[in-house]
Amino acid sequence: MVAPTYQQNPTVSAEDFAAIRSVVSDFIRTKVVPREMEIMESNAIPDDLRAQAAEMGLFGYAIPQEWGGLGLDLTQDVELAMEFGYTSLALRSMFGTNNGIAGQVLVNFGTDEQKKQWLERIASGDVVASFALTEPGAGSNPAGLRTKATRDGDDWVINGQKRFITNAPIADLFVVFARTRPADAAGTGIAVFLVPADTPGLEVGVKDKKMGQEGAWTADVNFTDVRVPSSALVGGDEDAGYRAAMTSLARGRVHIAALAVGTAQRALDESVEYAATATQGGTPIGDFQLVQAMIADQQTGVMAGRALVRDAARKYVSGEDRRIAPSAAKLFCTEMVGQVADLAVQIHGGSGYMREVAVERIFRDVRLLRLYEGTSEIQRLIIGGGLVRAAKNK
Repeated sequence: MVAPTYQQNPTVSAEDFAAIRSVVSDFIRTKVVPREMEIMESNAIPDDLRAQAAEMGLFGYAIPQEWGGLGLDLTQDVELAMEFGYTSLALRSMFGTNNGIAGQVLVNFGTDEQKKQWLERIASGDVVASFALTEPGAGSNPAGLRTKATRDGDDWVINGQKRFITNAPIADLFVVFARTRPADAAGTGIAVFLVPADTPGLEVGVKDKKMGQEGAWTADVNFTDVRVPSSALVGGDEDAGYRAAMTSLARGRVHIAALAVGTAQRALDESVEYAATATQGGTPIGDFQLVQAMIADQQTGVMAGRALVRDAARKYVSGEDRRIAPSAAKLFCTEMVGQVADLAVQIHGGSGYMREVAVERIFRDVRLLRLYEGTSEIQRLIIGGGLVRAAKNK
């Protein structure tokens, strides 16, 4: 077996990327972290932070340079994701779909005309793209889609409902997955369409009230006889939808894993700082061995997660593994951050249960990471099933 060749010449050099990461890190720590309470209480990202993010190119950091983005590959993407995870996850959510699951559908499957029409505006932040896949009866498994697209002359007419759609209340463009026919020998019958938010018949529901991640808006999206031209069919291919969803989700899973590592690092840092300064009976609680043991478990999880994310990103970029490694990274890292956040609350004691304390927000925010872009259970099925199938096919 010939070993895969890793990408040696990414679009953005290591030196240039180091500068980009430094600027992003400074932005996160000096501009966003001090305003986490404001974001949480207002359930919104302040306009000035959104403008700064757009000016820095964060709405298009993973979009190719030819379309106005920074052109970072996934090995670089995950390094930024670990920075984004250090603060309110709503910030990353604001531009995450542009770079990730929605934008990558266009990058990898769109026609040249579709890319020309949308990608530059997506990269600049002038257009917010939303990934409309999940439905009331079809979440982690796109094969269960019930939203339908029916051809009518040169147009397509879409009917159905999507649920928990990130950025739906502010989206300008919906990347919509719909079934054009039952799966058959020719393909899955799942297509993906580009639907502007102002298209007649498209209705966005009220913002969801969630456990955490305040400032990251989700909502239902309803499609009632939504008519789009044939040019809205991504790639001009009625069967591109399933491949587009799987490709975007696999890449997104590595990104989410990195995000989890960044948040775990923040929870660890908050725990160490608290343990070093808070006292019990005049003694810093960090001197107690049981507290040190909890911190040791946090540190071990963070280090293991970071190594796994970087390895999965390298394998994705090289093409060595774009299925099992992304799922393994997401499974481990999102479960890990939940454990690290729980330990952070425990280390803080009663203070960790108070709404104004960072670890309380983190505890609520990270619970969602084990659910979206494929639940932990789905990741286990992908990993276990993939390994068994590979063994059978030897």
